[in-house]
Order: sequence, then C-alpha cells, then structure tokens
Amino acid sequence: QVQLVESGGGLVQPGQSLRLSCTQSQFGFSLYAMTWVRQAPGKEVEGVASTTRSGASTHYADFARGRFAISKDNDKDTLYLQMNDLKPEDTAIYYCARYNTSQIPTRRLAYEYRGQGTQVTVSS
Repeated sequence: QVQLVESGGGLVQPGQSLRLSCTQSQFGFSLYAMTWVRQAPGKEVEGVASTTRSGASTHYADFARGRFAISKDNDKDTLYLQMNDLKPEDTAIYYCARYNTSQIPTRRLAYEYRGQGTQVTVSS
C-alpha cells in the first residue's frame, strides 16, 4: 500500500504564500505522474495541478495557473505545490495523489492513491 503524507498547510492571510509538500515512503515515486487536488467545504474534489513522472510537463486548473506551481523532486521523493497570492476561495483540504501512469491522464481525478490531506485556510 502506497502512503502519501502531505504537510505545509496552515492559516494565512489573503495575498500570502504557502508551500505544500508530499512525501512517499515506498519505492517507485519517480515512476509515476502525480497531482494535487483539493476539496472545499460542501464542494466536490477538484484538480489543482498535475505533473508527469519526470516533472518536465505540468498541467494546471484555470484558477491555479499563474499563482500555483507544482514540482517533483525524484531525488527526495517529494512533490511540492507552491501557492502564491492566496485567496479566501483557495480554502480547502489539499491532497496529493499518485496516478498509475507516467503521464498525466486525461481524467485528472483518476488517481490511484491519495494522502490524508493538509488544511489550507485563507482568511483575514
């Protein structure tokens, strides 16, 4: 069973930044594409950003493009999400997830494993 552990969430004011991290303890982190998804209270899970197994190619949701940056460090088995200019509507639980392919699938929410999540709250 693959275990993904997120960290870095917290309470910030609008306009501030956060960097989320996600680690995988099992072998194989470098073999798979990965993604960040989020779920706000009362809403469905939505994709945030995805990257290929190498990290060379990325995809962003419209709301994330230009503000968020996903990166993958295969030497450290760690996935990152740098979030800048945060807005109250970014408040959600953020999850990292692993696909079962090396490329980003068309269905961005078709991941195989997902972590427990980290809370991000943006409020003044």
